[in-house]
Amino acid sequence: MSDSSPAPAPTPASARPAVVLDVWCELQCPDCRTALDDLRALRERYGDRMELRLRHFPLEKHKHAFAAAQAAEEAAEQGRGWPYVEAVLGRVEELDRTGEPFLVEIAGELGLDAEEFDTALIDGRHILIVDADQAEGKAIGVTGTPTYVIGGERLDGGKSQEGLRARIEEIADRLLAEQG
Repeated sequence: MSDSSPAPAPTPASARPAVVLDVWCELQCPDCRTALDDLRALRERYGDRMELRLRHFPLEKHKHAFAAAQAAEEAAEQGRGWPYVEAVLGRVEELDRTGEPFLVEIAGELGLDAEEFDTALIDGRHILIVDADQAEGKAIGVTGTPTYVIGGERLDGGKSQEGLRARIEEIADRLLAEQG
């Protein structure tokens, strides 16, 4: 899922963001909720010059994480991916307690088609996207969330977010300068 969800029409190379930040995230993860402030700050600082892509990495220890990842993809398909992700992460404890009904409830609160969310969770239409993200994450060494990849460098944020935003900014600024 990217900032520009749903998938936009192809854009010329000159109009593409200069920097891509992949964020392996899990929507039942308190550390990912903490990371939201950094992600908001990065989006504000770089705007269209940075594409922020949410990559799913549901952890086995959180029983609703896989369903939440699928729900986030449904929200992206309905044009509200990031607002949905932020709403779910903002209420992680509620997701822990309530599970899938909470995911559908958030969709309704955001004005999305809640019935379609329920159907998507039942029919599993987004499972392949979630599985592909998780497999790619494992292939590059992701073991926890949040984990960031920018300019080919992996930064692990699961233990501490401290200093990560500054490091991401340093890499992003270098990449932007290289592209002139």
